[in-house]
Amino acid sequence: MRWIAQYHPPPMNSAIRVRELRKTYPGRTPVEAVRGLDLDVAAGACFGLLGPNGAGKTTTIEILEGLLDATSGEVEVLGLRWDRDATALRERIGVTLQETKFTDKLSVLETLELFRAFFPRGTAARDAIDMVGLGEKSASHVVTLSGGQRQRLAVACALVGQPDLLFLDEPTTGLDPQSRRQLWDVVRDLRQQGRTVLLTTHYMDEAEKLCDQIAIVDQGRVIAAGSPAELIRSLGGDHVVEFAFASNGSRADSRGDEAALAQLRALPAVRSARAEGDGYHLTVAEPHVALPAILDRSRALGTTLTRLSTRHASLEDVFVSLTGRHLRDE
Repeated sequence: MRWIAQYHPPPMNSAIRVRELRKTYPGRTPVEAVRGLDLDVAAGACFGLLGPNGAGKTTTIEILEGLLDATSGEVEVLGLRWDRDATALRERIGVTLQETKFTDKLSVLETLELFRAFFPRGTAARDAIDMVGLGEKSASHVVTLSGGQRQRLAVACALVGQPDLLFLDEPTTGLDPQSRRQLWDVVRDLRQQGRTVLLTTHYMDEAEKLCDQIAIVDQGRVIAAGSPAELIRSLGGDHVVEFAFASNGSRADSRGDEAALAQLRALPAVRSARAEGDGYHLTVAEPHVALPAILDRSRALGTTLTRLSTRHASLEDVFVSLTGRHLRDE
């Protein structure tokens, strides 16, 4: 696209810098949504901000976007501050919210041309439409679009001003697999051209594939940060073994029993163990060592395995290990 070739990223090393960010909502019982959060987002990176509902993630993003005022702390976006550089910042960021309302009677092209008029620089409306795969819908009224098509239009509106920093808040929710991958390609193109993307998502595979760095937020603080590979290595093992014993009624076979979990953690090459679903979830360093030990344990209990699978550890495993919850469960 022409606008990508013309873009020159700003000369800076940090796109977002946050120190001791706090946000408290007043009331009879004040709610402390963000509690001393620190954040650094490198220019030109795709940065993932992950966390369960109520973790303070949305509040943090809205402060970065200039939609909320912080109670205290330091916030710099593109080297600027919202309290003194609001107009300059609005010209240099793009925002896609979880839900965007459009004028139903405008066409897709008219909507993009309207948004393009808000910015001193930008790409042609038709180019932005093509980027998100809505070319055949350019003349269609917004009211006729599906939910997924509206979401792609929202992303195009965020891109049309050629932002230095793009906020994508769960941009692929509700999209079909093909549309999701189209937007993944858009994010990769932006990153290759030196733009910065801050992404939130409930799809851990999406974060793992797209993000250079990730911060996991819980209870108003960053509880872990690093590249996807670094976070996965923090589990202590690169592989996951999931299995279930056939129940024989014994206490040692109870999947929630701490004694049983302790025995599994003591097996060779096992780094961690937890009960999950109808069985167990083990993080292991060497599957070829752990698997025979699990089979030996099954025989020692006088039972059999009803299921057994192995896979590489993922960001989902990191998230559950840190928060005790699956992100999609939220």
